Amino acid sequence: MFFSEARARSRTWEASPSEHRKWVEVFKACDEDHKGYLSREDFKTAVVMLFGYKPSKIEVDSVMSSINPNTSGILLEGFLNIVRKKKEAQRYRNEVRHIFTAFDTYYRGFLTLEDFKKAFRQVAPKLPERTVLEVFREVDRDSDGHVSFRDFEYALNYGQKEA
Repeated sequence: MFFSEARARSRTWEASPSEHRKWVEVFKACDEDHKGYLSREDFKTAVVMLFGYKPSKIEVDSVMSSINPNTSGILLEGFLNIVRKKKEAQRYRNEVRHIFTAFDTYYRGFLTLEDFKKAFRQVAPKLPERTVLEVFREVDRDSDGHVSFRDFEYALNYGQKEA
């Protein structure tokens, strides 16, 4: 799908040195016993400190199952990788929200075909209206004439899970 470039662009992001230092500080603060790794509970605390929410059991299970079984927990390097990926995803989602909001000029929380036509006239004026209509129909997954943020985000992420 033509939205794939937006996803590829976000993969170039790197943490600033100060952000990287903060992640290391959080790791050290959560590794209270100086074990050199984060336990399940330590990891949950670190997520709260960095992202402001308590991770679900499923999220923690997923992370814990992905670590090396020969270690007792999440080592610093693994933790930094996890945080970087979460920050990348957060940043990308914010970019998608920003694009959606730019298209949603009436702040209704959804896009109509007219919104799509107007947006595409600005960014791709030579694109045939027929193509804009096809894109709108593809993105409007439930065919209700409205593209919700969820529909829009799905379209931008389409085919990106393998990448």
